[in-house]
Order: sequence, then C-alpha cells, then structure tokens
Amino acid sequence: MRPIAQTERTQLHRLPKRGTYTREAVYSILDEGLVCHVGFVADGTPFVIPTAYAHHGDTLYIHGSAASRMLRALGGGAEACITITVLDGLVLARSAFHHSMNYRSVVILGRGRLVEEPSEKLLALEWITEHLVPGRWKDVRHPSTQEMKATAVLAFALEEASAKIRTGPPMDDEEDYALNAWAGVLPLTLAKGEPIRDVRLPPEIQVPGYVSAYDRSRVSSEKVQAAEEKSNARSNFEAIRFP
Repeated sequence: MRPIAQTERTQLHRLPKRGTYTREAVYSILDEGLVCHVGFVADGTPFVIPTAYAHHGDTLYIHGSAASRMLRALGGGAEACITITVLDGLVLARSAFHHSMNYRSVVILGRGRLVEEPSEKLLALEWITEHLVPGRWKDVRHPSTQEMKATAVLAFALEEASAKIRTGPPMDDEEDYALNAWAGVLPLTLAKGEPIRDVRLPPEIQVPGYVSAYDRSRVSSEKVQAAEEKSNARSNFEAIRFP
C-alpha cells in the first residue's frame, strides 16, 4: 500500500515516535474500531458526535439522518476531524503523573463528499452494517426507497491521516522504581456478552454464528490478512506483466 503523506496538520510534534503514517497501521485500527467521533463546526459552535463508520479501500464512510446537524454541515462543505480509538490497557505507574493508557488511535482530517449515486450509497450502508457485524447484511431487510431518502451518506478520502500507538510498560522516573507501589499494565479488551433475544423473536430462530462467534480483534486480523494477500497478488501480477 502507498503511504499516507504527512502534512503539517497530521505530523506528530509530541512523542513523534508513537506516530505512523502507513495505511496498514491506519486501516487495521479502523477495522477493529466500532465508533468514530466526528468533530466539526456548525454556526460557529464546535461539536463532536460519535457515530458508526466503515472504510472501504481508501475511503471512510459515515451515515445518519439527512436532517441531522452533522450531516447537513459536513454535506455543505464543513471540514471534519474524525478520530477512532482502540483501548488496549491501563498503564499503572509508580507515580500518578506517569499513569497512561495503551491505545491505538487514528486522526483523519478533510471534507466529506455527499454520496448521491444510489449504488454507492447502498454499498456504503452495507459496508457500515458489515463493519459492525460481519455477515449481517444478508439476513436483514435492505433499506426501502423512503429510508434511503431519509439517510445521508458521506465519504471521506483517507489522504490526510495519522495513527498514534502506545504499547508497553509504565515509564517511571528512575528514583520512583524503589517505591512500594504495584506497577504494570492492566490489559483491556472488548468482549461480547450472552446474546439477548428480542421478546418478539420466534423461538425457532436461532442465534446466528456471526453473533455467537463475534470477535472484533479477529475481524481486524482477517481484514488485514485479506488486504495483504490482495496486495501480494497484485504485486505478483505486476511482476509477471512488467518484469
């Protein structure tokens, strides 16, 4: 994959060693995350709204009510700052000052494109659904004409973005290593609970496999592997055709 070009706005100035601009790193975080926070300004007031998303190739899609303030502002050309974070653990240091978190995060900057072509709009809604629960789209009723009219979809090119990642143990001041306080990392993961049946669900309808086996980290790993295989296949093809 071609790297994401660094810009003045995406270049990390504090702890730059934690930053990365590879699409592989950015896309793996997007694949595992579930919620993005969209920052924008409407009528002079800043807002940050959490919403679902999906990325397909080099494009990130979000959707919502066509009447919502966020979709109207962004569809009208307002610039957005979109962030996604995956929390991996709490870092407990010997001093309060050096407590931290292990995380993987992405910041995306840019203006959205209102998706008006019907087939791309429907595909974007499918991608968002599949990003949340892979395998779900084939089991549910697809949006009606009226629902499509009531829904707005925005596409953001992933051309100005960066990832920031922290891993590892706490970094204490040397003199604090002698303190009698436990230190280390408390790992955190997103884990599913037991599925709760809707009260009006017929008893003969069983929990589908994609629900009982739901695992965000596995979803991310499978997407990364598929992308790598696709990239390798393309490279091999080009090597054959253009030695």
